[in-house]
Amino acid sequence: MPHDDEPIRLGQFLKLGGIAETGGQARALLDDGAVTVNGEPESRRGRQLRPGDVVEVDLPSGVRQATVQA
Repeated sequence: MPHDDEPIRLGQFLKLGGIAETGGQARALLDDGAVTVNGEPESRRGRQLRPGDVVEVDLPSGVRQATVQA
């Protein structure tokens, strides 16, 4: 995870958080409209996340939520 207030890209966050196993899977989730950041739909894998941002992903097994930590 990022150190201090350094941003992390959404695609990296999805992989590091165990939500997506690969970059391709992260891209598919974003293309399918399954990802929101702070309640807003997001499709950009390169979106910069900051500590406190809330990411939700609508997976077949249910919605997963994760908050970006410092």
